[in-house]
Amino acid sequence: MIKESIKIVTIGGGSSYTPELIEGFIKRYNTLPIKELWLVDIEAGKEKLEIVGALAKRMVEKARVDMKIILSYDRREALKGADFVTTQMRIGRLPARILDERIPLSHGMIGQETNGAGGMFKAFRTIPVILDIVKDMEELCPDAWLINFTNPAGIVTEAILRHTNFKRAIGLCNVPVNMVAGFANILGVEEERVTMEIQGVNHFIFATDVFVDGVSCFDELLNKYANLNEEDTIQMKNFVSHPYSSSFIKGIRAIPCPYHNYYFFTKEQLEEELEQFKTGTVRGEVVSETEKELFELYSHEELQEKPEQLSKRGGAKYSDAACNLIQSIYNNTGDIQYVDVLNNGTISDLPNESAVEIACRITADGPKPLATGNLKLAISGYVHTIKTFERLVVEAAIKGDRDLAVTALNMNPLCPSDTLANIVVDELLEAHKEYLPQFKIKD
Repeated sequence: MIKESIKIVTIGGGSSYTPELIEGFIKRYNTLPIKELWLVDIEAGKEKLEIVGALAKRMVEKARVDMKIILSYDRREALKGADFVTTQMRIGRLPARILDERIPLSHGMIGQETNGAGGMFKAFRTIPVILDIVKDMEELCPDAWLINFTNPAGIVTEAILRHTNFKRAIGLCNVPVNMVAGFANILGVEEERVTMEIQGVNHFIFATDVFVDGVSCFDELLNKYANLNEEDTIQMKNFVSHPYSSSFIKGIRAIPCPYHNYYFFTKEQLEEELEQFKTGTVRGEVVSETEKELFELYSHEELQEKPEQLSKRGGAKYSDAACNLIQSIYNNTGDIQYVDVLNNGTISDLPNESAVEIACRITADGPKPLATGNLKLAISGYVHTIKTFERLVVEAAIKGDRDLAVTALNMNPLCPSDTLANIVVDELLEAHKEYLPQFKIKD
């Protein structure tokens, strides 16, 4: 039986993305009747939460929907009786991200928020916090769904699925949404007509089939995709995607997601990042300036809607994807979406207990993964390598094991040497020791 009203808790409510989330809930209010939306943050984020919260209240008032916005710094109080919990946290905030990027780059290694060393240390800071949230949910709202779009979403979901008994956790990313939109544009059809088969893990997925109105058009898409120029390549806001060679796309018979640029164009991406390193414009530094502009806008009392400038943030569409997912669970729609869930045989040759990013039908009982069989030959080894990296990262985060951290980084293709793995791990452990209590870091 569908509840007539629902309660949603957003942890990390002071995020710059929150106005997009509010806009999404307002648009869907007739089919997703949210009576209480709790925006939760920590005391250190009070200024941002109050600014974002005031804007959220103005947006709701303008839309004339009966949705109560509640600001809170007490997570446990907020979680009581929640139906859905969304997480959009950044432990250590943007200064930590900038260190994740600049420290590896100082040693000639890719520095990126979700891949390689940077992604690993963001996971180290996040996993203990997310596991505490899950523990609270098991006590205070055990029937709620956890929708996590805190990066690295796949590794965070892996930690929950492997190290708790809570199985109502779903990882979410905007990359598949952008891929669908890009494929629709290439094929010249409406976005809602396009669905994909994907294989892989978060930020390391490949489209292995694409359908228009349920009919495969993959051969047509591959031929077109193999001949794209740079301006037509599917792009993310936070880095430039390079076009793949026709030979590679035809040979692999799969379409890599944009984040594969870090692995298939490592030389080019590193050169671009090193130039940004020199000029003080690594992505975290750019985002920091964008956020200052956004929060200045958010603080204007006359503003009653999401500003266009929010589209400059690399995670645009995250929040819209979250709203779609929650609406589909609530209404038992059965539509196809792309989320991080327990594998359980969906990809036959990956561990059952691991998280995979896969096409699922969304029901009132949660996502129902669409089985794909074994990984396609050309992508199998690479996906297994990244899944091994993810599992080692989770284990290192749980145990606070420095040696496992070095091993994990060595296993990642973005790490050029064991010597650098040790140096970068030690420097990042020292830089982030305030947020890494599980690691025994000597003062």
